[in-house]
Amino acid sequence: MGNVRVRFAPSPTGYLHIGGARTALFNWLWARKNEGSFILRIEDTDLKRSREEALGSILDSLRWLGLDWDEGPEKGGPAGPYFQSERIELYRQHAERLLASGRAYHCYCSPEELTERREAMRREGKAPRYDRRCRDLTPEERRALESAGRRSALRLKVPDTGTTVVRDVIRGQVSFDNSSMDDIVIMKSDGMPTYNFACVVDDATMGITHVIRGEEHLSNTPKQLQIYEALDLRPPVFAHVPMILAPDRSKLSKRHGATAVEEFREDGYLPEALVNYLALLGWSPEGGEEIIGRAQMIEQFDLDRISKTAAIYDIKKLTWINGHYLREADLEVVVDLMLPRLKRRGLADESQRGYLRDVIVAVRTRVRTLTELEDAVSYYFTDDFPYEEKGSRKYLLKDGVADLLREAAQCLAAVPDDHFTVEGTERAYRQLIADLGITGGKLIHPTRMALTGRTVGPGIFDVISLLGKRRVLERLNKAIDWVEAQREEP
Repeated sequence: MGNVRVRFAPSPTGYLHIGGARTALFNWLWARKNEGSFILRIEDTDLKRSREEALGSILDSLRWLGLDWDEGPEKGGPAGPYFQSERIELYRQHAERLLASGRAYHCYCSPEELTERREAMRREGKAPRYDRRCRDLTPEERRALESAGRRSALRLKVPDTGTTVVRDVIRGQVSFDNSSMDDIVIMKSDGMPTYNFACVVDDATMGITHVIRGEEHLSNTPKQLQIYEALDLRPPVFAHVPMILAPDRSKLSKRHGATAVEEFREDGYLPEALVNYLALLGWSPEGGEEIIGRAQMIEQFDLDRISKTAAIYDIKKLTWINGHYLREADLEVVVDLMLPRLKRRGLADESQRGYLRDVIVAVRTRVRTLTELEDAVSYYFTDDFPYEEKGSRKYLLKDGVADLLREAAQCLAAVPDDHFTVEGTERAYRQLIADLGITGGKLIHPTRMALTGRTVGPGIFDVISLLGKRRVLERLNKAIDWVEAQREEP
């Protein structure tokens, strides 16, 4: 394949959501697969809604996902500038070409007039569309309107017969009846380009070979093809990827949970896991793998393997994938990710790095996200935690539990410091259980509640060993006092 050039063109009006991230990933994969160029273009002509902080968030999210761009903001490149707001003169030049060739015309209709006419068409049972009344104005009529203070937009003359055929890699040929299309506005009366016009000019002048985007843009494509034809430009290859729907097949929204890349990052997902998951939303690797690394993705990615049907957002699958990557991640990397989270809560600092490493080894097979990991390690770093209500009723607030915990404290206090290990404490505990003539659970479950406040976690002797003798005895005695206080209450 020739020099593949693809682009991702977000608007800096909000966060990078998973639909946009998936589009960026598919473009990035196609560029890397073909040793081409991945271009980042910022569509910021909506000056009222564009925000600097939104741009920063989008760039940070792409970097976090590892989707490096070859040309664009912060990098430059031969096809710049890469902000649409800096390319206005280029759009005007192309608009002038269309005016000079007779393919475009000035439209002086106000928004209010257009709305009124469309409403009248609806009342008559007609499809609302522009009635083209400015299409054949004489020079005198134009001068009169301009003298009256009318500002004009520019419209493209669209044929009112025939069809426009979109040839799409994923969807095949899709035909659109020209008679159903308005004469497209290409430049608004304020001098700014419309989305479709700027998109065509940018893609053409940046040498974009493939436009890979969401299927919601399919309806824009016949309009863009009309602009390509009017400008005598060759269109790129189009590939419209399926929508991402919620589990109930409705439109994905905030009510279905996190949808922005920043939210997933804050919720404790790893970039490798999110990229893996996004790749599977509409694309399938040759072997049907659920876990697929970036290098393998690049090798296998093909537009022909993108599905036509909607992808279903499944947070459970993402979380399962994330659990795999969290378990397989380099331990020092996990420590680096966890320290800032614990520092924010005042639980740990760099001096406790070694201890944190040991704690993570004990708990990370049971967790699926960094947020879950943060919760799972928290009781190792603070003695101030509540006892789970259900577990308390089941394991602490039973007759005789305070006496059992006293026996446990005396048993562990007698273990020499140099034997206060997993093996040493288990040996002592097993002997106590035998001496008392009880089942292991009768002592181990209350002990777990006393030491962690929870009913589940790592092996109890791993917990005891990691906490150390002083803290174990303090927590046992604190639990004894709590149990007795609860039992004394009327």
